[in-house]
Amino acid sequence: MTFPTRGYAAQSATTPLAPFQFERRAPRPDDVVIDILYCGVCHSDIHQARNEWHGSMYPMVPGHEIVGRVSAVGSAVTKFKAGDTVGVGCMVDSCQHCASCNTGLEQYCEQGATWTYNDKDRQDGSLTFGGYSERIVVSDKFVVSISDKLDLKAAAPLLCAGITTWSPLRHWNIGKGSKIAVIGLGGLGHMGLKFAKAMGADVTLFTRSPGKEEEARRLGADHVVLSTDAQQMAAVARQFEFILDTVPSPHDLNPYLDTLAINGVICLVGLLEPLEPAVQTAKVILGRRSISGSAIGGIGETQEMLDFCAEHGIVSDIEVIDMKDINAAYERVVKSDVRYRFVIDMASLKAA
Repeated sequence: MTFPTRGYAAQSATTPLAPFQFERRAPRPDDVVIDILYCGVCHSDIHQARNEWHGSMYPMVPGHEIVGRVSAVGSAVTKFKAGDTVGVGCMVDSCQHCASCNTGLEQYCEQGATWTYNDKDRQDGSLTFGGYSERIVVSDKFVVSISDKLDLKAAAPLLCAGITTWSPLRHWNIGKGSKIAVIGLGGLGHMGLKFAKAMGADVTLFTRSPGKEEEARRLGADHVVLSTDAQQMAAVARQFEFILDTVPSPHDLNPYLDTLAINGVICLVGLLEPLEPAVQTAKVILGRRSISGSAIGGIGETQEMLDFCAEHGIVSDIEVIDMKDINAAYERVVKSDVRYRFVIDMASLKAA
């Protein structure tokens, strides 16, 4: 039995999101049926809905920061039961047997992960539809547990913004005594500050915007450096072992490379475009510095992150919206007019 499902969809790159009815598949033996409570709004939802990455398929139901409750499980599912609070992030499947999948890094699946929306199901070829909807049906291997200790609506962005910043911090062993910096104070950057501080690091925020010091310190920054101020940048030369770069648009990496210590790493998590201007390679070679990148995180590390968040009381700073206000929210995201993530209350879908 399939599930008639209400949601909001983009029908083309130029039309606003609007109500949309579709069918969720009947549960397979390993599936979990989830009634969605909250879904975060990620900037990538906008890129995809507007075909800015040139791979969009329509109709498209965006949303990959999903928190909900299990309503049913398939016959082979033992990990979850009806009533459990769970989450679904950016992926709903992978090949599950390549080297990446075997090491818990499904996001780097050699055959390509199956994304939560704007993708095709590996088994039946149907379009995947995301979390701007009342329910979702997902393989149990791609469902994570969420503690009821957390504010569930504020936990939704952890499924993308959270894991995107957690994974590189963990991979590069950031902890007590680490001296690190975060570039940019948005949906990703504010989570980077929270995680790095909770891990015990000494944390600096790089920002181009004067007046963010009080806010940055509230979120976990020990220091704030105005990156447009040459004197402030010179004062932190050769200081950082790791820099988390969350900026989503082309920007000059060269001034930040000067602030890396020998063997330091700058990790890009926000930019999917060519770097402009070009990197001055002498800055890399003469300090044995590295420019790296990281994409979301595997399912195991997503669960690890959520458990850490429950232990330390970490969630995203959010603004809750009704489903009917999604198009206005998109415009505000584009203008960076949100602190720091919109979350849709799916109870509002009935009214919409």
